[in-house]
Amino acid sequence: MTDTHPDVRTPLTDAQRELVARSAHGTLHERMGIEILELTPERAVATMPVEGNTQPAGLLHGGASAALAETLASYAAISHAGTGRGVVGLDLNATHHKGVRSGTVTAVANALHLGRTLASYEIVVHDDAGRRVCTARLTCMILDAR
Repeated sequence: MTDTHPDVRTPLTDAQRELVARSAHGTLHERMGIEILELTPERAVATMPVEGNTQPAGLLHGGASAALAETLASYAAISHAGTGRGVVGLDLNATHHKGVRSGTVTAVANALHLGRTLASYEIVVHDDAGRRVCTARLTCMILDAR
């Protein structure tokens, strides 16, 4: 569960594409231009443009990297939780390693723990040249339907 290479992907199924499209409509995910490319409970991959997600100095905003990481790992946790269960984030942390001014960043979320009530992921964000931009970790609580 530690492969962070973004180029080895399992394509989304039609059902996953529909879930992502339906749930992203009108959300931060949509406004930021995040595109989910792979989605399994164990591993998920997404891209996000740098343009439109920068801070005043022209660098990729750290909050944008964190939002990308949380969005991606949350989808993976939803995939793990299964039908009729919900997911909420409990803890997100991010370390920013390198500034990016243009292009696209790619995030890879790998499961660290997939339990009945908790799911944790490490998310690595890379720039177009494959350099690590951000490392994040998200822990989600899995909730039964109410």
